[in-house]
Amino acid sequence: MADEKMEIGEVGTTLLSTEAKMPPARPPNKFERLIQPCLGELVGTTFFVFIGCVSVIENVESAGRLQPALVHGLAVAIMVACMDGISGSHFNPPFTLAIYLCGGMEMNMVAPYLACQLVGGVLGAAMAKAMTSRENFTKAHGAAFDLLQPGSEIGGALFGEVAMTCLVTIVVLLGAVNTKTRSPLVPFMVGCTVIINILAGGDVSGTCLNPARAFGPAIVSNYWTYHWVYWVGPITGGLLAAALVRLLLGDRKIRLILN
Repeated sequence: MADEKMEIGEVGTTLLSTEAKMPPARPPNKFERLIQPCLGELVGTTFFVFIGCVSVIENVESAGRLQPALVHGLAVAIMVACMDGISGSHFNPPFTLAIYLCGGMEMNMVAPYLACQLVGGVLGAAMAKAMTSRENFTKAHGAAFDLLQPGSEIGGALFGEVAMTCLVTIVVLLGAVNTKTRSPLVPFMVGCTVIINILAGGDVSGTCLNPARAFGPAIVSNYWTYHWVYWVGPITGGLLAAALVRLLLGDRKIRLILN
């Protein structure tokens, strides 16, 4: 009888429980750990660069910097929100380097991520060329960064790329990697930072902030004038942001000093 009561009690507890029993979490397989994240970076970077290039190639003159700023910022926010659970939504080599340096990813994924981002940049630029008219594509150099010409203030443009990339990378690191400041609003935060950077510095350097975004259009349109600025500036800015978080702004898990 005691056994019988125990069985009834156990059944009653199960039936009346308000919490659904979740099946044990299955560990990710090799595809989910290695291949799917790279595909996420490839697809995400492709569509980000595609949309960004089209917004520049087909930019209405009366809109000025507003059209590219909104398109790039909103595209970043949407792709980050969608792909975060798959790849972490980097889509930018300086982000990947900074996230690795702050302990947010394994070293064996850094090179594949960088390769997928650069290939995605080329694919996105090619898609933009296929969609837009030849006249508009040629006029905009395929949305390559043609703002800098001989006689331009190269020092100011380079500094702008460093500073603005540093800012957006700090937002990424503090919003997504640093435990103390991690926020579910990080897609919105990163998108808004991209928008304000382009609005503020678009006429100085073009506000690339992303070598993959510069590399794809440069390949497709064969336009390389001062292209190095859009590698040196963003990468330096990303590394500077990682140093600030690693040394001063990060929580005790990330911070290397003053613990």
